[in-house]
Amino acid sequence: MGTKNNISRRQFLGQASCAAVGSTSIFNTLFNLKSISSFLGQSTTATGDYKALVCLLNAGGLDSFNMLVRKDTSGYNEYAATRSNLALARSSLLDINYTIDGKTFGLHPALPRMRTMFNTGKLSFVSNVGTLIQPTTKTQFYNGSVPLPLGLYSHSDQVLHWQTGIPDQRLATGWAGKIADLLSSANQNQTVSMNISLSGSNVFQTGNNSVEFSLHPENGALGINGFNNDWIYNTLKTNAINGMVNGTYQDVFKKTYVEKVKKGIDGKAILSPILDNPPVYNVPFSDNDLSKSFRMIANTIAGREQLGVTRQIFFVEFGGWDHHDELLQNQIEMFTVLDNALYEFDAALSQLNVNDCVTTFSLSEFARTLTSNGNGTDHAWGSNVFVLGGPVNGTQLYGQFPSLVLGNANPLEIGGGVLIPTVSTDAYFAEIAMWFGVPASELSTLFPNIGHFYDTGSGDNPIGFLDLN
Repeated sequence: MGTKNNISRRQFLGQASCAAVGSTSIFNTLFNLKSISSFLGQSTTATGDYKALVCLLNAGGLDSFNMLVRKDTSGYNEYAATRSNLALARSSLLDINYTIDGKTFGLHPALPRMRTMFNTGKLSFVSNVGTLIQPTTKTQFYNGSVPLPLGLYSHSDQVLHWQTGIPDQRLATGWAGKIADLLSSANQNQTVSMNISLSGSNVFQTGNNSVEFSLHPENGALGINGFNNDWIYNTLKTNAINGMVNGTYQDVFKKTYVEKVKKGIDGKAILSPILDNPPVYNVPFSDNDLSKSFRMIANTIAGREQLGVTRQIFFVEFGGWDHHDELLQNQIEMFTVLDNALYEFDAALSQLNVNDCVTTFSLSEFARTLTSNGNGTDHAWGSNVFVLGGPVNGTQLYGQFPSLVLGNANPLEIGGGVLIPTVSTDAYFAEIAMWFGVPASELSTLFPNIGHFYDTGSGDNPIGFLDLN
């Protein structure tokens, strides 16, 4: 299966989740939120506003304490002593315009464009974020007196929890999927999902009654190879598929499968004319998968009016951050790719005049240990993330940047250079969801533990990094 380029069957099955083949949550109980969905749909359609979220999953566990570093003398000395052979030279760190209590900060030397975006107010960082069920102290951790997230330090568990927002359960529905359930009527076009993935099937965008529509980073809407082609064999194939999708089925599994296949076919027909005529960007995108993914997102956003949508959520996975070895060299290469892609995407959104309508935010299942394992780092917990876009209250560091001292002198370090998070993923996600249009009163539907970290009736931002007005 494939179009344009010769795409393998494995690639198609991974990317063509527009047809929802193998979706794990199609048959889950639906949200009883139709009245809320209807209300939000009417309000967004009436005002004609547009908002998009772009979720960037830095998969593998990004060593984010080499992304953002204390540069003042005492802070840097603390960093250098703990990180030993993995510490960056102080002179190489890129200064950012942020000082608090005499503490100054710098970015990894491969992030000059992120430094510029921070200094111009487009980007901010949130420090020491991680999965928590309730606020946790070092003593409570050691005593086991508070519940802890399932599978700490486990790739499979932690990447799941960041996508579901529920760290005390292993679920197959993500918080973006639930948002799509909640706000489904906001979009006039109900054929193409609110959730669009550039990285195939994912839990993050799987809801109770919604799944992602997948786009290939370079080829756009893939479809089924040979469908609607005049060659005799493909004509037979097309007739067979049409016969299948236009049939009537009593079996719920067959009916659901056919509905999703038909939606995928119809979605390709709608999207292809839009994506086949993309804008010409003043700042060209680099020739790598991440930049291509961001370019395809920009192309899709450019066609939002033609597509008939006012709300979209995009998902991109940038893997390879599991640096148990050769961390310093790998980070130079990968941070360069990341830095360029974010700059190119920001430039494209500015050209399209939608920068104020798009929030891009990062995830990673955990940070890495502060201590070196010899030439790399291992799985840890609290991490630093970044948020980019016009709605961002930029040039700020939110949360509390932790001490990197090891041992008893650090109330957050629990051994091996692992830090207890001080900002929960619940609060981080809640602020993003509120900006997108989810009422504060419904946050507990998405994030059942949010009450431990944020008073949903307070009227305040959970953290403060986004302008919710």
